[in-house]
Amino acid sequence: MSRYSTRTSPPFITLYDARGNTPQPWAPNIWRIRFVLNYKRLRYRTVWIEFPDVEATMRSIGAPPSSIRNDGRPVYTLPVIVDPTHNPMRPEVISNTNYIAEYLEAAYPARPVFPEGSRAVQTLFVHYIQDFFAKPLLPIMVPLSYQQLQLRGGQPSAHQGAYLSGPQREQAWGAVKEQFDFLSMILDKNASDGDGIVVMGREVSYADFALCSVLIWIERMAAHDGWARVRTWNNGRWYRLYERCREYMDEL
Repeated sequence: MSRYSTRTSPPFITLYDARGNTPQPWAPNIWRIRFVLNYKRLRYRTVWIEFPDVEATMRSIGAPPSSIRNDGRPVYTLPVIVDPTHNPMRPEVISNTNYIAEYLEAAYPARPVFPEGSRAVQTLFVHYIQDFFAKPLLPIMVPLSYQQLQLRGGQPSAHQGAYLSGPQREQAWGAVKEQFDFLSMILDKNASDGDGIVVMGREVSYADFALCSVLIWIERMAAHDGWARVRTWNNGRWYRLYERCREYMDEL
């Protein structure tokens, strides 16, 4: 190409992620979007933000709040994407994991993560993963996650919570296993007309990425205590799903 050419490379989507104490991304809600970007083979880059700077940074780029508190105050969380692809002068700024996934599906329909006719049932499945399936994990994973976040000056977070140990920790993992056992029983219904691994039968979808994001959270935050046991549960089902999604685990 001539050095006088005015052609420029396509712009990148920017994904905002939380900086941790290790270089590997770990937050499950953000991994969902990373999966979608990778699956759709979209050009993107990651901008890392320290946890105390999330709200100020999101306000500065004009990101809408992820949700609104009961008292009307906005809540700013990650992930957020900025997409200048279609209008570099007025890029799309999207927050809230599910809104981002639906935006990417509409803006980039090739390689769909919501196969035709599946959006409603996948939305219901993801709601189940967020609000029911992952709930027993919170007493174990939330303290570990706050340890991972970079807090300015090493200050502890008021939201960190108590680290479970001994019999309390084993009891908590027992409650987690009950959820995994139930979901395994449901997914076994796909064995007769699917591959028995992914939610929609044979091809990975947004539902699988939501579930595998939880597996990555466990693997990165509790590799020896958590992932070592989870990967063997239900005859290795969860390890097989992890491996099925591995090709979409690029960390750009």
